[in-house]
Amino acid sequence: MSAAKQSVLVVEDEPSIASFVGMYLKRAGFAVHVAGTGNDALETASADPPALIVLDLMLPDLDGIDVCRRIRQRSDVPILMLSARDEDVDKIIGLEVGADDYLTKPFNPGELVARVKSILRRSSPERRDFVSSVLEHGNLRIDAGRREVTVAGEEVQLAPKEFDLLWDLLDHRGLVLTRDQLLERVWGYTFAGDTRTVDVHVRQLRRKLGEACPIVTVWGVGYKVSTEPKAAKAS
Repeated sequence: MSAAKQSVLVVEDEPSIASFVGMYLKRAGFAVHVAGTGNDALETASADPPALIVLDLMLPDLDGIDVCRRIRQRSDVPILMLSARDEDVDKIIGLEVGADDYLTKPFNPGELVARVKSILRRSSPERRDFVSSVLEHGNLRIDAGRREVTVAGEEVQLAPKEFDLLWDLLDHRGLVLTRDQLLERVWGYTFAGDTRTVDVHVRQLRRKLGEACPIVTVWGVGYKVSTEPKAAKAS
């Protein structure tokens, strides 16, 4: 018996684009479901959770940002966001509310399929079998098996790619990793102009982890985690 196909939910209100995207994903071996509105997407994702969601930013009812935000409240399903607008602010907002990746229309269908495969490969259980199950840095603790991050014993909720990025930097503490290296290691690709994705996720980690965030910017190069945590401030 053949293995069940991974399902992709395509949320797109333009039938021609939905059909076009669906055709290429089916050719790549995926089962495809289509939703034409944000509300339909939320209902479908809840009733029959997909392996990944391709989510258009502009929808006739709820916009993609709102749909993404609502999905993230209950699920860490990977989300690839699409937009007809090449605006940095749209990309940043999409990533900040939990999208794993962002693609601007018009796009090469081969690139879309490649990104879908890459996102799924890096969100699979096998990908999560890291060499060491737990990493610690000061009062920051990251447990790969449980996909949990705690600061002084208090759990901090991270998006999937935020978790993977934090782990990769901690696992290479003391080494400087360029944005391109991080894109390749965490997202699985390197495309010119996409390094903003790394910056947005680092900013989110700093916001969520506060003083416990161990990530240091190496200007003009990339990011690193120092070998020793910051000294605690005297109370």
